Amino acid sequence: MADSPTPKPKRATSAEAPGAGSARAACRAALDAWVRRSADDSRAAPTTVAVACSGGADSLALLQTAAERWPGAVVALHVHHGLQAAADAFEAHVRGAASRWELPVRVAHVSARPAPGESPEDAARRARYRALAGLAPTGAVVLLGHHAADQSETVLLALSRGAGLPGLAAMPVGFERHGVRFARPWLGLDPAVTRAALREAGESWIDDPSNADPRFTRNRLRQHVLPGWREAFPGADAALARTAAHAAQAQRLLDALAREDLARTGSPPAIAALQTLDRDRQANALRHWLRTVHGVAPSAAQLDELLDQVAACRTRGHRLHLRVAAGHVVRDGERLSYTPSV
Repeated sequence: MADSPTPKPKRATSAEAPGAGSARAACRAALDAWVRRSADDSRAAPTTVAVACSGGADSLALLQTAAERWPGAVVALHVHHGLQAAADAFEAHVRGAASRWELPVRVAHVSARPAPGESPEDAARRARYRALAGLAPTGAVVLLGHHAADQSETVLLALSRGAGLPGLAAMPVGFERHGVRFARPWLGLDPAVTRAALREAGESWIDDPSNADPRFTRNRLRQHVLPGWREAFPGADAALARTAAHAAQAQRLLDALAREDLARTGSPPAIAALQTLDRDRQANALRHWLRTVHGVAPSAAQLDELLDQVAACRTRGHRLHLRVAAGHVVRDGERLSYTPSV
């Protein structure tokens, strides 16, 4: 990301408020709804709640709402990426808000320079989650401020890239990474509400200058695609959220089927047992094995070639060796094996 001028804190205008006195209540209601939905998870009531706070409106409103709901049990986490001149201002703003609300704050300074061939967004995202996991107190759940518009952008990004069900499922409400639980309680919340909530509280936020940079695909969608989509289709964000929910449900069913098939083929899968499945179930089982065991996802072309090679592997001496992601799927006796590249 390019260096950018230091942003000034911004307060919501009255035009952004959905109604006097209602925005903070709407934020609290959305957080309470997430708690109710999570009630069947025995870990849903942690002793400590951590909020990832960038200094932007959404994460600041989430930090304040969480602090009001769980007094004395909330800690603010901030990741300083060092990618732009404004980063120091983000940290200072988070520290100031945490001080006013009498909250502890933990900050990590990370290097998020992309590796060759890696996008700056992906590099920053990976570094951010590693840092947040390292900052989180033991046993805490880390809340993220992603909202309904973020989910819409993620679905449209997946559509534009020809993604399958995992991509169309977009951002899950809850997930684990680096041994830490994360949650997005506000995926159904309009971002105008968070800005109005801060206005009601007399608080300010910082707009990240990089959010206006058209070099980034998500920003181009936000600036040029989604406004027209919403004008043409009122309620577009809710519809895209339903698409993501349907895709997530379908993916869960496919994962359950893959687990059943892999229980029969073994893991790593036996080639002969794979061959008893039809091609679609083979593809589903292999995707699941590669994703859950090795953390890689084959491209459509790689998976098609792998299925062709599995089908052709009928003799003891048949060699199978195919590049998948940053490694290779090979034949190891009567089974498949995945070897990451060194």
